[in-house]
Amino acid sequence: MKKILTQNKVMQLSVFFTLLSLTSCNDDDSTNATPNVPTAQEFSSMREEALLSATQNFQFDASAGSVTVTSDKGVSLTLNTNCLTLNGNSVSGTIDLEYVEIFDGGNMIVTNKPTMGLMSDGNKSLLISGGEFYINATQNGQQLELGCPMTLNIPTSLTNPGGDNNMTLWNGVIDENRDLTWEEEEEDPTGNQNIFVEGQGDTATYYAYFDSFGWTNVDRFYSDPRPKTTILVGVPDGYDNQNSATYLHYDGEENTLAHLDTYDDQTGLFSEHYGQIPIGLECHIIFTTESNSQWRYAIKDVTIEADAVYYFTLSETIVGSEQELIDAINALP
Repeated sequence: MKKILTQNKVMQLSVFFTLLSLTSCNDDDSTNATPNVPTAQEFSSMREEALLSATQNFQFDASAGSVTVTSDKGVSLTLNTNCLTLNGNSVSGTIDLEYVEIFDGGNMIVTNKPTMGLMSDGNKSLLISGGEFYINATQNGQQLELGCPMTLNIPTSLTNPGGDNNMTLWNGVIDENRDLTWEEEEEDPTGNQNIFVEGQGDTATYYAYFDSFGWTNVDRFYSDPRPKTTILVGVPDGYDNQNSATYLHYDGEENTLAHLDTYDDQTGLFSEHYGQIPIGLECHIIFTTESNSQWRYAIKDVTIEADAVYYFTLSETIVGSEQELIDAINALP
């Protein structure tokens, strides 16, 4: 009887340790095991929620004429309601205005609004931003058209005190993957698509004039004389360009964000394939995805080497809230 009891206990202990082992393997925050990876829709929904939380809403009457609203960051937007039409007809009643402003890398990441500008050869390169803006007017959910310029007065202290006279206006184009690329607007001799700086130091202001709703950016191309290269980035198993994304933070350029926007299904590697990354650049590579309605992310400190390949493991990732991710990115040098 004693021998039988001992065997039973051994069996019980065996079952216990087997269950313990299985439980440990499911702790994907501390191992390299693949967790329940998110769907593309779950990852997209996280970004949409971030954009929704960044949206400021204003209402005014169509008969108001010239209307000025001031954003949370102190940006002034002025438009003339007499220039708003619906299917070519003048409007009356209440007008709804949506407004988004983004000035830092943290908010660029969670909303997927990097600063990648289209070059004349069709490739993309990093932009230095004086602010990204989304502006749209509707009535009862119907899109309104704008027939004359609106203006933005943007404090340069939000990005580059004193301003930068090389800044121009860029139009945001979103592709079928919901990724954003900036295309430079041609300067309009009539002043409808122009920007200039007025004032000095902390009180200087960008004055921007444009006549279309959607995404607008105050930007110029990043410039670095060093030789350039292309890098590749590998991410944990189960993740790809549908349920995750990788970005590049250039140290010392807090109001910029590069996007590694190509992905090879065969190799499982992300790339900035335009060959525009300076060799010797001190930067941080960032991996982002979704995990049970929170953000899973990892940040890797690197100095760029020619044709380098960098890898993220699951054990390097942490799970946190949207604000924790924003704060982590904005705390980078």
